[in-house]
Amino acid sequence: MTSPRPAMRPRWLAAPLLSLAVATPALAQEDPIKVGILHSLSGTMAISETVLKDTVEMLIEQQNAEGGLLGRDLEAVVVDPASDWPLFAEKARELLAQEKVDVIFGNWTSVSRKSVLPVVEELNGLLFYPVQYEGEESSENVFYTGAAPNQQAIPAVNYLHDQVGVERWVLAGTDYVYPRTTNKILEAYLKNEFGVADEDIMVNYTPFGHSDWQNIVSEIKAFGSEGRKTAVVSTINGDANVPFYRELGNQGIDAADIPVVAFSVGEQELTGIDTGPLVGHLAAWNYFMSVDTDANYDFIDAWIEHTGDEMAVTNDPMEAHYIGFNMWTEAVRKAGTTEVDAVKDAIIGVSVPNLSGGYATMMPNHHITKPVLIGEIQDNGQFSIVWETPSTVAGDAWSDYLEGSRDLISDWRKPMECGNYNVVRGSCGGSQAEEEASE
Repeated sequence: MTSPRPAMRPRWLAAPLLSLAVATPALAQEDPIKVGILHSLSGTMAISETVLKDTVEMLIEQQNAEGGLLGRDLEAVVVDPASDWPLFAEKARELLAQEKVDVIFGNWTSVSRKSVLPVVEELNGLLFYPVQYEGEESSENVFYTGAAPNQQAIPAVNYLHDQVGVERWVLAGTDYVYPRTTNKILEAYLKNEFGVADEDIMVNYTPFGHSDWQNIVSEIKAFGSEGRKTAVVSTINGDANVPFYRELGNQGIDAADIPVVAFSVGEQELTGIDTGPLVGHLAAWNYFMSVDTDANYDFIDAWIEHTGDEMAVTNDPMEAHYIGFNMWTEAVRKAGTTEVDAVKDAIIGVSVPNLSGGYATMMPNHHITKPVLIGEIQDNGQFSIVWETPSTVAGDAWSDYLEGSRDLISDWRKPMECGNYNVVRGSCGGSQAEEEASE
């Protein structure tokens, strides 16, 4: 496997790197601002989450090198929920109740976020969640810096239908709330928008850490052998992706015949496999390491310096943490305090640069604006961007394609201050879709 660096303007090969280990001037003798990091460092999700812990630590180092925040140092408080969903809740409580952190950056899977949600709401914490998810949620205490379905899943399906001519659809996912709810949205969308019949949709779920893909990939191959263009829409998460893609190669499934578009496979996941047989398969994200901007090259430079690894890669959830961290620091400066309620009020409307050359804005529903990118896997483990939206897309907390959700909006500004306001009934309340998604 060749070097995983982008082909465009690899400035970091020639430019001297600026050390992040610059001595920080002594700040006022105040208690540090504590930043909780809630990412799995062991278990099935460690393949994806460990680099997110490292990313937040890098951002903290950078902030301290610039003088801290409000004249105070930032201090990382790291815990390992170990890919254990109930343990996420316990560790979140530890961070908020014992460690007294001012903010948490964490989680990957939706089941882990659902586990943490009651804790951060009970203890009035702040959680910045950096990963694409199924929507159908808007909490006063959570800021969703990853993609909602209308910022990833729906545009990806549109691309496959309009640009690739796909007629038959395999919805393959890990068996938990994010894939099931996302696929429920996609099934409704495919049927309503494109008239896709039930027999032209194959749905399959596997447990976390699934490793034996031979039979499932054989079924996918058979499903796609009926003479009509077929694609796989993958919401497979964690280390199960490595044997899945390996089996695709073993069975000779070529992207020209049955393309796979993945929502949870990025540069980090591809470092574990030979990408040669996977060239041409797709991923839908809001950032790729191959984005050609000065801001991205600066971020890559800093990341390589931080890790000490010339082969280190960056990915979409890392950019989401970059955006979320900068939004939080800007809101703290705007509020003049780390006090949770003041930061929640201050952050709505805050705009910060993203890494693709534009800006991300925090919307009243606690989702952000993001560009949507489709990338093709290259033999060096990078993605070549083949399609992107002309402008950023605002995240939609509630899907227009689920009964019980299409009438809901979220707005955490006064006087509404509601995450699921029903515009038909004119009241704030729950939805059947939300209840089903949490089951």
